[in-house]
Amino acid sequence: MSGTAPLLQVQDLVRHHRLPRERLLGPPPLVRALDGVSLSINAGRSLGLVGESGSGKSTLARLVMALDRPTAGRVLLDGRDLHALPPADLRAARRDLQMVFQDPYGSLDPRQPVGRTVAEPLAAQGEGTAAQRRARAAQVLEAVGLRARDADKYPHEFSGGQRQRIAIARALVTRPRLIVADEPVSALDVSVQAQVLNLMADLQREFGVTYLLISHDLAVVRHLCEEVAVLREGRIVEQGACEEVLRAPRHPYTRALLDAVPRPEPPRPAAAPSLAGAGGLSDDPAPPARPAGPTDS
Repeated sequence: MSGTAPLLQVQDLVRHHRLPRERLLGPPPLVRALDGVSLSINAGRSLGLVGESGSGKSTLARLVMALDRPTAGRVLLDGRDLHALPPADLRAARRDLQMVFQDPYGSLDPRQPVGRTVAEPLAAQGEGTAAQRRARAAQVLEAVGLRARDADKYPHEFSGGQRQRIAIARALVTRPRLIVADEPVSALDVSVQAQVLNLMADLQREFGVTYLLISHDLAVVRHLCEEVAVLREGRIVEQGACEEVLRAPRHPYTRALLDAVPRPEPPRPAAAPSLAGAGGLSDDPAPPARPAGPTDS
């Protein structure tokens, strides 16, 4: 991919929020959610964005998806500044970028069958007839390991992992070039997380999807991404190849994130045999047992 222009370029992105005044005549507090963030992703690759809660990860996701406007900076998708596009052109550009949300329970409409939910982005784009949209929804449901007839079911009939597969199918239905996945497995059981991540990797190989994966879990990022960027208080403090950064981090904050990852405890050594008898500890040897014999008279 060297020598080609990146699919996604984030250039000096800044997002500040004004909070309500704490005092009547005082200035409103300023929160620097993002303060000069730059990154890029080549087509067909994956970049993981990691950081603790409040570091600005979800703010960056909303700006990349053009759901919020930056205070300064640009978001370029295939060379086009998303925040400078007219509304009609932005709507057309949205077919190239989709999002997978964190909560598979809250991101699906419980009143709609999943087939209609999956086909909704096509309807928003005015693409195809109703029958064509149903056929495309059935196709992508099968691509994520579900059945075409599942399109007539409702979200409550599926497990958490299956619901996230439905959310991924909805993101794939427009055949996007970029998918922003905001904590896509954090609400799932550990046993299901690997299945969803393996599915995302398979879909990337099959469809050439580019991922911006946002997570606080370094193991998730290592499983799916070739590159990683570490975000702290609205700034990227370290960025590079995933294995290199996680194997030999240079910034103290990255090292602190790695040190915070739980590790299994080593097996405890076998306990030494107790020297305590019925009467407590004693340095004297126990008296020998009395041999069996006839009862004393």
